[in-house]
Amino acid sequence: MKKLLILGVGCPKCKKLTELVEQAAKSLGIEYEIEKVTDIKRITSFGVMMTPALVVDGEVKISGKIPSIEEIKKLIA
Repeated sequence: MKKLLILGVGCPKCKKLTELVEQAAKSLGIEYEIEKVTDIKRITSFGVMMTPALVVDGEVKISGKIPSIEEIKKLIA
């Protein structure tokens, strides 16, 4: 099972990234769990200074922008 973290304080971009990640994971047919991380200290513990960010199985894959669904699929596959 993939552990997917969305790092961000709840802004519209963070919500959009969450939606896109869910769509990408469902279309790939993978088992996943999404957790939204809004605590600033926890976000910065990943070395992330710009949100939204996507963490896949503990590794930051993208930060500071919203990738396309195709990009997300490559990041989580």
